Amino acid sequence: MRRLWLLFAQTVTVVLALYFVYTAVGPERLAPVRSQQIGNADHPAVTLEAGPGKAPGVAVGSYRAAAGRAMPAVVNIITSKKPKRGKHPLLRDPFFKKFFGDRDGENDDDESSLGSGVIVSGEGYILTNNHVVEAADEIEVILADGRKAAAKVVGTDPETDLAVIKIELDKLPVIVLGQAEQARVGDVVLAIGNPFGVGQTVTMGIISALGRNNLHINHFENFIQTDAAINFGNSGGALVDASGNLLGINSAIYSQSGGSVGIGFAIPVSTAKSVMEAIIKSGHVVRGWIGVETQEITPELASSFGLTRQSGAIIAGVVRNGPADKGGMKPGDILLSVDDKPVADTNDMLNLIAQLVPGGSAKMRILRKSRETTLDITVGKRPAGAK
Repeated sequence: MRRLWLLFAQTVTVVLALYFVYTAVGPERLAPVRSQQIGNADHPAVTLEAGPGKAPGVAVGSYRAAAGRAMPAVVNIITSKKPKRGKHPLLRDPFFKKFFGDRDGENDDDESSLGSGVIVSGEGYILTNNHVVEAADEIEVILADGRKAAAKVVGTDPETDLAVIKIELDKLPVIVLGQAEQARVGDVVLAIGNPFGVGQTVTMGIISALGRNNLHINHFENFIQTDAAINFGNSGGALVDASGNLLGINSAIYSQSGGSVGIGFAIPVSTAKSVMEAIIKSGHVVRGWIGVETQEITPELASSFGLTRQSGAIIAGVVRNGPADKGGMKPGDILLSVDDKPVADTNDMLNLIAQLVPGGSAKMRILRKSRETTLDITVGKRPAGAK
């Protein structure tokens, strides 16, 4: 009897041990692996083993959601320009060509170029660079889903290098406008466009600097600088944040070779939005102007003027009978503020005055011979190409 009891106890112990092992490991861990044999008659088979297939999750640090959200709204733009000079009838004659060939600059081929753009409205409005569509005779837009449409120019603004074009298609994907004012150096950004015509491409980088100016690229400059790769064909494309919202329109790069060296510039969406709204409303951008030439305040000039500050803009010249001249501003004055908004430098002054409504009055505080005074100046309309 004792022997039977001992045998029973051992059996129960073994069964319980097997049960605990099965519970801990689980049936999914005991699933057989998949095997794949590669080989032929001349070479022995090699068995490759892989675990059970699983749906891929979002990798840590991936920006696939941001890219997927923004890419459908970024388009490729192909422009063509017909030759300016006509062709003499003899040059079209095959017999003449046989002996003299095609003359340089006298062929019938259209000049074409590539660029990018961003759909910002379901009505078909697209933001791009002015230099992408400048002087184009025909503009074709290719969407990420493969659809194509001819586009017309709504208006351009060469002073910011922005343009608005329009297509007539239904169910257009529209990008979400971001908050460029909240962007900070170090934020991750994605540049989306069509570099070198290879097709839609996404590159990643960070914001390297904000408020870049005095680059002599555009007249009005307030660039976002990034090291995300921007190349030929990216112009007019989107610079988006980590959520896929539009932060800027890619515009230019610093390069001696023509390729990206990690210094690219985008026009902030805040600037692009105001320009776009003005173009859609009236076909062009109207800016304020007072008719002055300015000079930066350097430490040397501050010392010679006896200034305790280095902010403001020195009025180096005044246009005769211009708004500033009529308002009493004189060469040598230092402009300190425009409508109570402080002037940090000449670029800041230019932007503040450009935002004024022509025909309205603006209060401008100046420093003249160590004394501050306020002038009331009637704002004029900025002429094309004005400084």
